[in-house]
Amino acid sequence: MQRILFGDNQFFGVNHMSEEKARAQAMRFQNIEAIIEVLDAAYDEGVKVFMCTTHDRIQQVCDHMRANPQRYADYEFYPCMPYAHKYANAVTELGILGALNKVLPEGGVISGIFKSGVSLAKKDLEGLAGMLIDAEMKMFKGLKTPVIFLQNVVTDLLLGLGMKDALRMFADHVKARYDAEPGFITMNLPMALDALEAVGIENPIVCSNINKIGFRMCGGLPAYEAAIATRRFRPVAMSVFASGALKPREALEYVCKQPKIESIVFGASSRGNIRQTKQLIDALSQPRIDAMAS
Repeated sequence: MQRILFGDNQFFGVNHMSEEKARAQAMRFQNIEAIIEVLDAAYDEGVKVFMCTTHDRIQQVCDHMRANPQRYADYEFYPCMPYAHKYANAVTELGILGALNKVLPEGGVISGIFKSGVSLAKKDLEGLAGMLIDAEMKMFKGLKTPVIFLQNVVTDLLLGLGMKDALRMFADHVKARYDAEPGFITMNLPMALDALEAVGIENPIVCSNINKIGFRMCGGLPAYEAAIATRRFRPVAMSVFASGALKPREALEYVCKQPKIESIVFGASSRGNIRQTKQLIDALSQPRIDAMAS
């Protein structure tokens, strides 16, 4: 895991504190060149991992990276799937079977499964899940994807339904098909760790909101701090600035003082903010680096 990851919320109008700012960012980044400009700024500042959804416009980012292999020789993607809005829109427009036929190249086969009345037993679910993952991963062909994340909209739905085995299906497919580490994004870290442990996923990579004020941390700040201190997993901290409620140094001091947090993901839309955040994380992480070296 890289220490600093660059996120994509700002590119697609996601801001949990300001709808006005979200709309302005969505307008600014309608053009793919604007997205590439910011990614290049992050890359030139030393942030060489893009943790991104599988939004349709990410396909254009991938095409750009593939077309410039020397420029981005050491660039990595951490895909996060599925992009829920894409599926929701397809289901609304086409229905469930129509959406599957649109998303999956094997859509005709899937339609046949449903129409023939064959029950979706565990092996059928595994096959369907695998095809959905493969469909999402097509845009990253030929690019480095050492970690592949399951989005919180699915992780937490599976937790709520008690379908813990599906988390294992995702992990097994990602390892076998892409030789990658599976990661899980969740809004309920303690519950997710219990479920992953129950299905035998050891030392998992888990991304969740981690910030000083407990913003969007289901279960409460003390439960998260206890989990980070005592549980065996690789934490990735997101929403560290609590959508702007915390000043950068205050926010990063809190996250970086917890030595077990392996990675920090943040989003920004200007080179100045990217540079400031990168420099702060590097400086505040130095005691952790020194401790690891000793």
